[in-house]
Amino acid sequence: MPRRGKVKKRQVSPDPFYNSTLVSKFINVTMRRGKKSLAERIVYGAMDIIKAKMKEDPLRVMEKAVENVRPLLETKSRRVGGATYQVPVEVPPDRSLSLAIRWIVQFAKERTGKSMQEKLAAEIMDAVNNRGGAIKRKEDTHKMAEANRAFAHYKW
Repeated sequence: MPRRGKVKKRQVSPDPFYNSTLVSKFINVTMRRGKKSLAERIVYGAMDIIKAKMKEDPLRVMEKAVENVRPLLETKSRRVGGATYQVPVEVPPDRSLSLAIRWIVQFAKERTGKSMQEKLAAEIMDAVNNRGGAIKRKEDTHKMAEANRAFAHYKW
């Protein structure tokens, strides 16, 4: 973080197949050790599975899944007079998008068995139907923020 000036937001270029920045972000989050072609294969394979199983446009399904997982509130630690409070704050749109993508990929990895393509497709389909680990994480985050609503006046 620089002492002066602001860091410019980098633009993510859209992926070549669907021409979508959302798919491009999914690929970047899925990628490990710089193996982008493998990450592309995983994400595109998952989208093919979604297309086959749901008989819908996989891009629309992915957008709906991300929209369902996006958190509105989260808690941040705030130290006041020796005590640390969990203060509920609204999540900025950029952060909520990145959290949603990160949670979907993380919970897809934690699923058992099968290939990563199938696990990612299953997690996205669960997120569309308001099920799965990513949705549970969102609900837990909202419950935590709701429980600590009494400390909202410590917001800075």
